[in-house]
Amino acid sequence: MKLVFVHGAGGSSLSFYYQLRHFRNSKAIDLPGHPTGKACVSIEGYLEWVRGFTTARRYKDVVLCGHSMGGAIAQLYALRYPDELRGIILIGTGARLRVHDDYMNRCASPGEDNAVWMDGQRDYYQGVESDIYQVLMRRSTEVGPAVELNDLQACDKFDVMDEIHNIDLPTQVMCGSEDIMTPVKYTDYLGSKIKDARVQVIAGGSHYVQLEQYQKVNEQIERFLSSLK
Repeated sequence: MKLVFVHGAGGSSLSFYYQLRHFRNSKAIDLPGHPTGKACVSIEGYLEWVRGFTTARRYKDVVLCGHSMGGAIAQLYALRYPDELRGIILIGTGARLRVHDDYMNRCASPGEDNAVWMDGQRDYYQGVESDIYQVLMRRSTEVGPAVELNDLQACDKFDVMDEIHNIDLPTQVMCGSEDIMTPVKYTDYLGSKIKDARVQVIAGGSHYVQLEQYQKVNEQIERFLSSLK
């Protein structure tokens, strides 16, 4: 099995820092524009890019783990190309990802030297350990507000609520109990619509639960992978 991680809007492979350290031979993708190359303008565009990435490397028995926007990509992959996946793991995501104007506006009007936008980035990562926090902030600066805005606009158009019941792959869904960007009700909805989905709400975690409560997240991923063997 090949465990492949896909990050969220404006993020990077660093979103899965602790997962990469824990799961040997796993791969975390940097989507185009994060920070190199040109970002895709839709979830469909990112899906095709990810599919090209995994196909070119001849990955077999792929378990796709997506956070936030990455979770949208994973859902779409499972709906369009189920035969190419062994299972999916959805972290802090939803079948529809309406984005609050505050997040959009902060990217569209980032302030002098991006100061307003940077405050928002600090908010995202406030629950993360200090060593990785600095690295995440540096990477955020490299990706920048324009790419995050592009991604948030793609998320805002994403809606598979009418299709989600068609996913017929082993699925693990999880989120942090304090996630305000993709709240627990999103996870509950996915769990209720996807057949036999495993659902886990991780106490105290926010939107970046895989960085904040990484031991608990890794434990859930391990259990899920064991169930596929």
